[in-house]
Amino acid sequence: MPLNLPNLLTWLRIILIPLFVGIFYFENSWVSAANQNLVATVIFVAAALTDWLDGWIARKFNQTSAFGAFLDPVADKLMVAVALVLIVQADPSPMVAISAAVIIGREITIASLREWMAEIGQRGKVAVSTLGKWKTTAQMASIFLLLLGMDVWRHSL
Repeated sequence: MPLNLPNLLTWLRIILIPLFVGIFYFENSWVSAANQNLVATVIFVAAALTDWLDGWIARKFNQTSAFGAFLDPVADKLMVAVALVLIVQADPSPMVAISAAVIIGREITIASLREWMAEIGQRGKVAVSTLGKWKTTAQMASIFLLLLGMDVWRHSL
């Protein structure tokens, strides 16, 4: 495992997951109940920004690695899945639950497809594309808005 800045940022994203969950659920002395959701949302945004930053640094400074190519999508899928589970738990409506199930199911399907294609020597046919990067950006922005919206709705009721 190359110890470079992009990989460290990816590890940071994974480390932020338990902090994100903890802030989302548990009131403590440095985050009031009124600010819990906002702080959790900021942590999610920080994690999403590290996703963009680690890729940019890896490409700009030629610090790409096979380990980074493996770990980066794992970190993304973990963060997205955890955020979606928390959102569904906070708003267990059928629309939210079905949307989260579709997104998580798609992530698992694509990851499995990539694994299978790599196994048969066809990894290049399912390589990450610009469209995939836009999908990730839209997904992260949507989750951000859902998390932020929960805070707005909680205070307006």
